[in-house]
Amino acid sequence: MSFRSIKGTKDLLPPDSYAWLHIENTVRDVLHSFRYFEIRTPVFESTQVFARGIGEETDIVGKEMYSFTDKGGTELTLRPEMTAPVMRAFMQHSMQAQQTLTKLYYIGPMFRQERPQAGRFRQFHQFGYESIGLESPYCDAEVIVISAEIYRRLGIPFELKINSIGDNETRTQYRARLQEYLKSVEDQLTEESKRRMHTNPLRVLDSKAPQDKEATEAAPSIQEFLFGNARIHFDTVLSVLDAMAIPYTVDSRLVRGLDYYSHTAFEFVSADLGAQDALGGGGRYDGLSEQLGGKPIPAVGFAAGMERLLMVLEKKGYAFPNAPLDLYIIGLEPESRKWAFETAVALRQAGLTVETDFAERSFKAQMRDANKQDAQYVIIVGEEEMKKQQTILKRMSDGDQKELAFGDVREKVPFIILGDNNQPANEENA
Repeated sequence: MSFRSIKGTKDLLPPDSYAWLHIENTVRDVLHSFRYFEIRTPVFESTQVFARGIGEETDIVGKEMYSFTDKGGTELTLRPEMTAPVMRAFMQHSMQAQQTLTKLYYIGPMFRQERPQAGRFRQFHQFGYESIGLESPYCDAEVIVISAEIYRRLGIPFELKINSIGDNETRTQYRARLQEYLKSVEDQLTEESKRRMHTNPLRVLDSKAPQDKEATEAAPSIQEFLFGNARIHFDTVLSVLDAMAIPYTVDSRLVRGLDYYSHTAFEFVSADLGAQDALGGGGRYDGLSEQLGGKPIPAVGFAAGMERLLMVLEKKGYAFPNAPLDLYIIGLEPESRKWAFETAVALRQAGLTVETDFAERSFKAQMRDANKQDAQYVIIVGEEEMKKQQTILKRMSDGDQKELAFGDVREKVPFIILGDNNQPANEENA
């Protein structure tokens, strides 16, 4: 019997895993510069965390969750997203008592039983971040600026779509006006949207069905209903984006259907992803904590799919860096191979990445391996070098060589290689 990975899942193998690590490190570098700290929650939660946190009527809860009952009778679900678990952890551990604003990020696997397609898997990975504790529009703006900076560092062109769904008063007035409009075009809507126009009319605007899009083309814009604090909040966010020179399009069809969402909603899209063009999205969800049984806690966040990000980078021909190899030590006979092994361990402890050969291959074969792994330096040790207790450190880029006594290798090689790594790319212009 031959086992294979489950439909909708994917093995991540080298060198793709190093490309993945490069993306993760870029995300972490940006987030650390904004003083966001990593949170890790369990991959499964009480099913009610998601039923309340995402919404009973959503496709995710209704059709896509991996849910099961454990031996103790507890209903559990593999997490399909991370915002609800992060808020659950924030409330459980009383993190609001520790500081006024808590800034958290995560990178990890999610699970949804949806139809596998390009860039979409049943086990997929997301990175995201949540700013919890303040109603300030600058929190909204910061989350958007972080996202733009991540895409900028990775060289990904993007389009930012943004909208405001206002406060409770805004949505109450708009919902009533929207329902009036939807009743006038009810015969043109899909059956799903006919149902939603009574239970959750804002979600009709989010429908991907062509006939729903056509029927709602002349729907009233929520922008017409933004007054007072709701207008000030949105205008402040836009003014920050203008100051940061981040281009955007105000899209009045970009909405969030659940009651706990408020104010800013936004989405980053890429033409390189085709019809399913979303890179990631976010918004403000000041009412989520109440849905989970707590007091009101203002919050705003963003999440993006790693697989979809990788798709765009590959289409763009992004040059992922190779896994760095500082030094390859070539041993040519038993004694020199033993020396190579011991020296490699010592140099790794000094901070270098070092490889040596265990297959007892020829000198030419080991040199080919060193080239294949893009080694920056090589050390060659054979019978003659063992007798002289001397070796040569060779730089692969230009053939420059340094003769070293065995007793100096562990001290001088890290200094030489790490010093070389810290040299400016063009020393003449340094």
